[in-house]
Order: sequence, then C-alpha cells, then structure tokens
Amino acid sequence: MNEHLFKILVIGDGEVGKSSFLHRYVNGQFNKTYKMTMGVDYSLKLLYWSDKEKVRLHLWDIAGTKHFSVDRWMAGRHNERCVFPTGQERFISMNRIYYKGALGCVVMFDVTNPTSFRSCRHWKQDLDNKAMLPNGDSIPCILLANKCDLAQRAVTTDSIKRFSEANGFVTWMEISVKENMNVGEAMRRLVQEIMSVESSLDGLQHEPQNVVHPQLYSERGAGCC
Repeated sequence: MNEHLFKILVIGDGEVGKSSFLHRYVNGQFNKTYKMTMGVDYSLKLLYWSDKEKVRLHLWDIAGTKHFSVDRWMAGRHNERCVFPTGQERFISMNRIYYKGALGCVVMFDVTNPTSFRSCRHWKQDLDNKAMLPNGDSIPCILLANKCDLAQRAVTTDSIKRFSEANGFVTWMEISVKENMNVGEAMRRLVQEIMSVESSLDGLQHEPQNVVHPQLYSERGAGCC
C-alpha cells in the first residue's frame, strides 16, 4: 500500500474554532470550552484513501496571533533591538519554521465575527509568503466559514464566494464544528487537491518535513475557541 505524508496547517484569528475543528475531525468530539492555543498544537490523522493508498496527516494548529502584522513592523527595523513579552520573540522567530514543508492549509473564520473574516486576507498573504510548493506555486488552501449554525451571522455567502475566488483558495465551505457539518467533507476536499497536486509534481523534490515538535514550545491558556 502506498503511503502519503501531508503536513497541513490550520490558521486564522483566535477563537474562530480551529482547535475545536481539529478535535472534531481527529477525535469525533466537540468540546464546548476548549483551551486557547498559544504557539502551536499538533494532531495526527490516518486516512485509508483507497485500497492502495494510505494518507497520514500531520495537522498543525497555529495560534491565532496576528504575527503577520508584527513581521511587517519588524521588516524595516533590522538594526533595532525589539523587546517583547517573555517568549513572544521566540514565537515570532519560529512561525516561519512551522510553515516549512506544508502541503496544504485551512484558513478559518467565524461568520458571526466580520473582523476574523477580514483578517483572512492577511493570513492568506502570510501563508503565500512563507509556504510554497517545490515548483514555487502556492500550496492548496481552503477557506472555512465556521459557526454557520448560529443566527447572528455577520458575513454573507456572496462576500465569502467573491473573497475566495479573488484570493486563490481551492474552494470555500460553510461549516459548523458544533453540529459536525461539513468538517470531514472540507478535509476530504483539501486532501483530494493535495493528492492531485502531488501527482502533478512527481519528479520534483519535496521540501523536507519539519521535525520540530510543537508541543515542546506550546503553552495552553484558558479560553474558548
């Protein structure tokens, strides 16, 4: 049986449901109160894609810190000494390492929070700058609109569709982690795209998978996501 190993990132603002999404996808459970990710968390998922193919997913839950704005702020200050709260400088220096070797990505926002939707543009730009395929193309990325089960919706489907098409996403889906709506379907669509891209890149050297163990640098703080 052929085995594939795919590193997939899950990014977006804090409290949009990234950790709950992965917990639902990997463990089939929903936690009403889940602890906010600080740094990176790491999950594994094994898929039997077909009778001849097995897919092992390394799922990286990147904290919802808007580190892209900090990177931009630092870009013009190479000769200045930057002082950050304890540990934050280490996190900023590691974020590019966490993107290294990724072959796919989920960008997630909360449909009841328009700010988290607007932030997706920056997350996608940051991703395209830090993670790419061996041929230089952007890695496959899917846009997920979480919490669509809630009545207080603040982002229209038309806005999401236009944004997805304008920013190079493979596709977009409305999901509800709480109701287990489109969680598995979204990941199948992303893995399908990665499989297709991998097939087209046969013969090109894949970037080595990152061997950093994020749990060594990850802290948990109370919060809901």
